[in-house]
Amino acid sequence: MGETGGGAAGRRVPAEWTSSRPRAERARQVADVLRYQITAGRFADGVLPDERRLGEQFGASRNAVREALALLRREGVVTRKPGVGTRVVLPKYGHGLDRLAGLAEVMTGYGTITNEVRTARPVAELPVPIAERLGVDPAAGGVHLERLRWLDGLPLSLDTTYLTADVGLRLLDCDLAGRDVFSLIEETTGQRLGTAEVAVHAVNADPDTAALLGIPDHAAVFALERLTRTADGRPVDVESIRIRADRMALTATLHRGLPPVENPL
Repeated sequence: MGETGGGAAGRRVPAEWTSSRPRAERARQVADVLRYQITAGRFADGVLPDERRLGEQFGASRNAVREALALLRREGVVTRKPGVGTRVVLPKYGHGLDRLAGLAEVMTGYGTITNEVRTARPVAELPVPIAERLGVDPAAGGVHLERLRWLDGLPLSLDTTYLTADVGLRLLDCDLAGRDVFSLIEETTGQRLGTAEVAVHAVNADPDTAALLGIPDHAAVFALERLTRTADGRPVDVESIRIRADRMALTATLHRGLPPVENPL
């Protein structure tokens, strides 16, 4: 079969997947689409079509498809076994970035979220960078939380949180193992949370984080840094979250507004 063979006569093959493209490039493109389909829950039973059918769908040779599946296997997305086929290793869940919500809220309906509370203590002095983000003096102190989040018995994320003293101290007697911090802040302070500034990076997990999350050393994780404010704009919560990239996809619905108006000269 040629690199564009295997499909029905007259089938339209994307121009970028024709035989003029290197096989490695076509394999990457096939892997990108399959990864998206897996994240979107396209394969409900966890089983991918065989190489021949995938080749027909993508207009690619079996060699290109085989290489694409090998890429996904090395990423830990799928597993391949003779006589069994290609299966999704773990389902990926979407975590929307267009709404301020705790993990338990986001994962409603996907399974049971539990929190292993590793640290929950007041600190007499905040680290200077944390104090600067919270807009307080380091000597004002605060509360430090660290929780390992689990979904249906498998680790999902490692969350490190610093809170201002007046907000954080109220949480130390609360159910930190069973509740989201966001909902506890709103309940104990009587104030609504308003906005959050979020930055997401792709990093390699250090050995300690990897061990806690149950992944290989230096595996890719999402590093999510978040500063959360109350509705009146006051910063109260700084978080550093390490999320298993093989278990979660970060999603958002974006709306295109009017272009900015240029200032006249």
